[in-house]
Amino acid sequence: MLALIRYSVPEARADEFTAAAGAILDTLAAQAGYLGGHLGRAADEPGLWALVSEWRGAGFYRRALSAARMDMYPLMTLMINEPTAFEILLSVPEPSGRTEA
Repeated sequence: MLALIRYSVPEARADEFTAAAGAILDTLAAQAGYLGGHLGRAADEPGLWALVSEWRGAGFYRRALSAARMDMYPLMTLMINEPTAFEILLSVPEPSGRTEA
């Protein structure tokens, strides 16, 4: 399953946010069922950020949220209130042999 948490971050808090989000990803990565994660920023709207992680299932993600709640608490006011857990219905792997320019 895919977890997507979006944040609205003022430019003045970008460095603080990046450090805090890194701590969240570290905590999530230590949890059972974690498959990978990323922190991203919208190219056309720099105040919009996304913390994305992939999990073996929704139960793993929900348990991991409990473990990460103390790391996540300082950023709660920046979080956009919307669903965060998505079932993956289709995946297309990167073609083998492909190189980036």
